[in-house]
Order: sequence, then C-alpha cells, then structure tokens
Amino acid sequence: VQLQASGGGLVQPGGSLRLSCAASGANWMIINIMSWYRRTPGKQRELVARLTSRGDVNYDDAVKGRFTISRDNAENTMYLQMNELTPEDTAVYYCSENIWTPSDGSVDYWGQGTQVTVSS
Repeated sequence: VQLQASGGGLVQPGGSLRLSCAASGANWMIINIMSWYRRTPGKQRELVARLTSRGDVNYDDAVKGRFTISRDNAENTMYLQMNELTPEDTAVYYCSENIWTPSDGSVDYWGQGTQVTVSS
C-alpha cells in the first residue's frame, strides 16, 4: 500500500488549500483511521486532524474551525481542506492511515509529505 500526498504550495495569509492523500496498491483494503500531521523545523510532529472509519473526528485546537478532514471512500482518498491559513500553518504536512489488507493485516502507512507555505 502506498499513500500519495498532494496539494501543498504557497498561499497568502487568509487563503485556502486542499491537501489530498490517495491510497493505492491493494485490491482490497479497509481504511480504519486517517490522519494528517505536520512538522515545522525545530518542532515535533503534531497531529492536525484525525478521522476514524466510524466517523469520529478530532482536530488540534490550533486548526479547529479552519480545517476540515474528509474522505472519499470510492476513491480511497482523504482530504484536508485548510481555510484562513496563517504563517503559523507553514509546515510539511504528512498523511497517515491505518489500513487493513488481507495480506498484511493492520499497518500504519505514511505519505511522503507535502510542503505548505503561508506567506505574503
């Protein structure tokens, strides 16, 4: 299974971006937990948003009300809609999913990271 993250870029403060994370590589998979993390230089990686297969959602306090995590089951893709971006949101964003497949069982997979830069 591979996760392909995309959608990062340069945006002005107050702008929006939508990150995508597509899972592929297995004929059949069950995606249990979907998460977005971010890392800035000198800081630990932090959880930004998480969505479970039951529909439970939680967000870091810093992004509540501005970011929305969602999924497209048919496409095995999850999204992070980011609005009202500030320079403090500048980071490399990583997607992570706990995926069950018949061959490997439940495994945590990571995407390659996508850079988000908020600057005027």
